[in-house]
Amino acid sequence: MGDFTGRGVLVTGASGGIGAATVRRLAREGATVYAGGRDTAKLQQLGDETGAHPVPFDLASEDEIRSAVSDLDLWGVVNCGGYGGEIATPQDTSIEVFDAVITINARGSLLVIKHVTPGMIARNHGGSIVNVSSQASLVALAGHISYGSSKAALDNITRVAALELGKYDIRVNSVNPTVVMTEMSEYYWGRPDIGPPFLEQMPLGRWATEDEIAGPISFLLSDDASMITGVTLPVDGGYSCR
Repeated sequence: MGDFTGRGVLVTGASGGIGAATVRRLAREGATVYAGGRDTAKLQQLGDETGAHPVPFDLASEDEIRSAVSDLDLWGVVNCGGYGGEIATPQDTSIEVFDAVITINARGSLLVIKHVTPGMIARNHGGSIVNVSSQASLVALAGHISYGSSKAALDNITRVAALELGKYDIRVNSVNPTVVMTEMSEYYWGRPDIGPPFLEQMPLGRWATEDEIAGPISFLLSDDASMITGVTLPVDGGYSCR
């Protein structure tokens, strides 16, 4: 367990499964958690449960991001907000969907980093940022041209941000999860022609849980990872080692 006592941490995408699990874990570990997302009702419910402070904003809007996060007293950030888009081949993909996926997953995370780091630098306490990427950035997955491309961009944002922010003692890392079988994932990964063949190629042979992603996020965020920056950590049951 990490110890984030006295540290403010923003978690975007907090109304989703991994985001909410991360909020719960960080709250248990003593952080002052700011729960970001668009669903105000879900954020308030999570706040009532955990003590997290709801911070509603749209990752597609730089103005909303700037207004919501610039004045928060933050030591850490977890960029967990994301959009799955569609399952499509390169020849069939909708460029409108592609643009939307890139806007949320890559551009949105970059804008959060852009607008939280001036305050982190000014406070001079260092800090830690964890971007929630995907195994789809590490290996080619059928139908994932938009999502995988957005997460590959996010991994590069991680590396460059780690390079630029290291001199301020701010670390930046990514976790790259495999599929968490949520209601949103079920429509594709729950298909008998998709899910079982995928799991047969994974050494651990099962879907991840939200808590199994929140744990590595907490580790990379914490002082236990104080010499780790610029990495992309697969949390994928060994799928990407094939």
